[in-house]
Amino acid sequence: SGLSQEAGSVEQLSLHCAEGSLEWLYPTGALRLRLAPRLPPTTAAVKGGSPRHVTACVKPTGTFRGAQLYLEREGVLELLLPEAPRPRARCFSWLPQEKVALFLQATPHPDISRRIAAFRYELRGDWLARPALPAASLGAEGACRPCNDTEILMAICTSDFVIRGSIRSVSNDAELQESIIGVSAARIHRQKFPLFQAGGRPGRPMGSIRTPLRCGVKPGPGTFLFTGWLHFGEAWLSCAPRYRDFQRIYEGAQRARQNPCEFPVD
Repeated sequence: SGLSQEAGSVEQLSLHCAEGSLEWLYPTGALRLRLAPRLPPTTAAVKGGSPRHVTACVKPTGTFRGAQLYLEREGVLELLLPEAPRPRARCFSWLPQEKVALFLQATPHPDISRRIAAFRYELRGDWLARPALPAASLGAEGACRPCNDTEILMAICTSDFVIRGSIRSVSNDAELQESIIGVSAARIHRQKFPLFQAGGRPGRPMGSIRTPLRCGVKPGPGTFLFTGWLHFGEAWLSCAPRYRDFQRIYEGAQRARQNPCEFPVD
């Protein structure tokens, strides 16, 4: 609570968890949030390559008021969330040796009405391998590109969800710049959380997967293998080959003994 802070003071905090939330009541002065995710040793560097980026995303609540959020990178501030922002996620990345922080600064108001500056955050070490996030700063020029064979084989091994199914519908949210793909699941190979669940009547589990609006997803026939990541509790698309194409790719890699993990193919 800002009521316990001195006017004009800057409170220092560190964010170590992979994800969490912050709620600041009656914002006064500023909060400086140091980003220090606990990353596994393999994340810091790639064998024979350059260090990987670390990725963070912030998403304001619909009632975010009383402050503005800045990204502080090597002493330079960049506005991430103005006061009363749209409830959209903002993502950014940095190299492990760079010094970054979030700077949450209270905005002056003539009255003392109750305001809450609250947001959720996610800290990740390896999202840049194949980002499926709605943020231009994450190299999103690749978010709409079809996955190559290697990316498809890695996606079935590492994704948060792997769902075989068909597209039931596609709806577009112009304000959030997102497309929502309604999916009917024929088989759930993996899901870290129950994203796809059976409806009230007997039938296939249903769920939705999001992708940037600019990718221009259209409904179409056929069976796909949907893979992707959880982002603030929502499923985001990574690779989605037609299932028959995936079978061909996987069986070819299996013959060459190049498949990174075992996967049930029928």
